[in-house]
Amino acid sequence: MFLAPGAHLGPYTIVGLRHKDGREEVDRARDTRRRSEARKARLRARALVGLVLAWPILILACGGRGGSAPAAEITLVDRMNVALAAKRLCSAVWVSNRAEEEARWASVFSFLNERARRALDQGDLQFAVDRDSEITVASWSGTEIKAGFFGDQGCVILPEGTEQVYFTPVEVASALPDAQILEWPMGDVPPSAAPALDVDWAKVDEALEIAFSHPEDHTAAFLAVHGGRIIAGRYGDGADPQTQLESWSMGKSVTATLVGLLIHQGHLGLWDPAPVPEWQNTEGDPRAAIRVADLLRMSSGLFFTHSSDDEERLGLSFIPGQPDHSLGYVAPVDVFQFSESRPLEHEPNTVGRYRNCDPLVLGSIIKRTVEALGEEYLSWPQRALFDKIGTRRQVLETDAFGNFVLTGFDFGTAPGWARLGQLYLQDGIWQGERLLPEGFVDFVSSPAPAWAQGEYGGLFWVGHEALPDGAYSMRGAGGQEVSMVPSHDLVLVRLGHSVGAVGDYTERRNQAYRLIVEAVASH
Repeated sequence: MFLAPGAHLGPYTIVGLRHKDGREEVDRARDTRRRSEARKARLRARALVGLVLAWPILILACGGRGGSAPAAEITLVDRMNVALAAKRLCSAVWVSNRAEEEARWASVFSFLNERARRALDQGDLQFAVDRDSEITVASWSGTEIKAGFFGDQGCVILPEGTEQVYFTPVEVASALPDAQILEWPMGDVPPSAAPALDVDWAKVDEALEIAFSHPEDHTAAFLAVHGGRIIAGRYGDGADPQTQLESWSMGKSVTATLVGLLIHQGHLGLWDPAPVPEWQNTEGDPRAAIRVADLLRMSSGLFFTHSSDDEERLGLSFIPGQPDHSLGYVAPVDVFQFSESRPLEHEPNTVGRYRNCDPLVLGSIIKRTVEALGEEYLSWPQRALFDKIGTRRQVLETDAFGNFVLTGFDFGTAPGWARLGQLYLQDGIWQGERLLPEGFVDFVSSPAPAWAQGEYGGLFWVGHEALPDGAYSMRGAGGQEVSMVPSHDLVLVRLGHSVGAVGDYTERRNQAYRLIVEAVASH
């Protein structure tokens, strides 16, 4: 589904309406590529200014319309918090095929703020799942927020007044044969002729028992791959090897991998200035100095607030009080345009900080590069990456404008994540074919110089409290993790539901990790 340019978006009017073929809508015919890019930049600027001016009206409009609660009780920040909950419930039901009641508790409730939780307890906030339209609705004293399911693009927060999005959803089909007829890693059949591994199987069993010993951890999957072969695997209630599980910021490492593919193919340069037209084509723009490497290292210096900031700084957010870091999760914005529009705060490569603007700008660069090559963007990751490593389905969700939100809206299976980890253990080579450029794995797994503690690399976390030196990880909210341990030829995958992250699951995960390391240490 898509909306025509000029359609009414309600209080979430942002910008960037697109035709169903994915191109920017402009008032005049295209002249040259440079002039077209200049028009896009002007549209972005006008739209962002317009959104700021609209906020006072939005705050009033977002109050209750009817019901018992007065309008002032529902703030815009409340509304956005509930929008995320509606979207998470949508993804849990249609992407992960989880039971609705289980998903409400394990993945929705834990992300509500205190005001929304009280409203839920009092019955003022309610969630409904419409199976026919594949839409979830959050209702709070007469205000409705909706999220819709759009097939292989997953679930999307819908602008008010519509049940549509501004791009044409695309079916993403794998070109690989049935996984049941191919051996691991290109399929799911255990290798038949592989030599026996020197593994302490009793410790492997003990690790699995510990990983699932406390139901309140809500562990959904635990997998270990040693020597390229699965040596341990177990799943929680309602999950199996085909379940698309919430993965959150592990998607940032997918972004790094897609950038690596394009670098290896010669379409991007790691140390080149980031090819963002607005930055490079505007005379004197200090953002022109930001390199692709700086974005990978989350060291661009762009101004982007975070929930860890103090109240004064949060007041400088694009939406005062709403961290810029999570705006793309809670409102139907064009996440790429928003991220590229942010001003420079620090000189590039001088301050490392965890901010979604950097991987989202990389996502925008990926999209422009792929489309310039004549490739279909929404299905390109499946062709270029996942089919190459034997993963038949990985749900990369988008915003309402068809941009991948790989800072957190992504779903994958435990075996699929294990395959990606294995690609990195193998220095970016898969079955004899180099997919990532030489040196790229070292780059992403080495401490970024602008991070004072050296804990971050190139959209990967460096080091691990429970693992030997040299380990590095993909990590996401709610305890999602894929860790690579080169010294032991080991990939460890732990996936779970967010409510479990409020307890001490990390200690049990770490115990399980240590046991697996001990089990393979003699190899």
